[in-house]
Amino acid sequence: MQTNLPQAFKETRHGKRADEILRSCVHCGLCNATCPTYQVLGDELDGPRGRIYLIKEMLEAQEADAVVQTHLDRCLTCRACEPACPSGVAYGELLEIGRDFLEEHGRRGLIDSIMRRWLVSVVPDVARFKRWSRLGRPFRWMLPRSVREQLPRRNPATRQVFDARERQVLVLQGCVQRAITPEVNTSLAALLDSRGIEVVYDDEESCCGSLSLHLGNASETRIALHRNIDALLPMLDDVEAVISTASGCGVTLKDYPRLLAGDESYFPMACRVAEKVVDVSEYLSQLGLEWDKTADYQRVAWHAPCTLQHGQGITGTVERLLRDAGYELVGVRDPHICCGSAGTYSLLQPELARTLRSQKLEALCEEAPDVIATANVGCQTHLANGDKNVPVVHWLELLR
Repeated sequence: MQTNLPQAFKETRHGKRADEILRSCVHCGLCNATCPTYQVLGDELDGPRGRIYLIKEMLEAQEADAVVQTHLDRCLTCRACEPACPSGVAYGELLEIGRDFLEEHGRRGLIDSIMRRWLVSVVPDVARFKRWSRLGRPFRWMLPRSVREQLPRRNPATRQVFDARERQVLVLQGCVQRAITPEVNTSLAALLDSRGIEVVYDDEESCCGSLSLHLGNASETRIALHRNIDALLPMLDDVEAVISTASGCGVTLKDYPRLLAGDESYFPMACRVAEKVVDVSEYLSQLGLEWDKTADYQRVAWHAPCTLQHGQGITGTVERLLRDAGYELVGVRDPHICCGSAGTYSLLQPELARTLRSQKLEALCEEAPDVIATANVGCQTHLANGDKNVPVVHWLELLR
């Protein structure tokens, strides 16, 4: 693709990278076949190729308008287009550059602006999120459906205390996961304790930065990354790994070196953190140990979050662990397609999110599974609020 970016912008780090990515696109359109929003809406501008053109035109004109805002907002950031691209276009990275530019130069409506500011200020702050959740429960019936579905339906589990062990791993608690599905880390702690490995937590851990990153809030993203690195760094030498049980957090943490490539003071520390981070499926697989299955289920429909299969490139690992534990994994049509959760997407684009959820649940339930298993808190809560009477759990809860 030919580009004509302004020279001043091209000389910036983001401008140079945007030019490289844009020039790698050959207009083939194979990406559209894997794009969930293109499949639903059938609009060229709601597929990766169309969005690439919109970003190109916006950066060339150095102006953002309502059209580019609409279509970039509709993107799930699922990155299913990247494995399908024969030219290796780094679409997710280009989208970040486009969204950063859009938020800096575009104009949003009042309600949209308020919602985004609320999300950035409340969701990454665990104490604030828990307070809002408690306040919202008595008034659940009054809230918009997209907000109502995000509220925890029960009180968080109490953190279990296990004996100290020689081997230690640092398990990330996350923001939303800490408030909504803390039982996931409790399950992992029990599993590892049974094999002589102690789970430790960092109470200073903060948001990984993924929420503000996907909203195009570059300044808040940098603050979040710095804060989290400062919290994690002192513990790195004492643990053999930093484990993420939420794939949405893990993909961002592993990407810290790229996100802070121009930050001389934090780049070396970002590399140290990222080198230690592994998804829990990677860690359990590396241990080479055997696990038993729980007695509750036999047939499992596995939903691989986009952040796991496209973002981190981890495929087949969870499936192998579940099969080795004795489960039967049922076939799932179009496993690469997003469920529609995508972080804050289900709040900001509720209609599209619900459409994608219905399609995903149809695919997951075609072969009558006993349970649906996934690997990210957003996917888990989003699918659990669907119209199928099938339990949805984190896959760790299926091992013992």
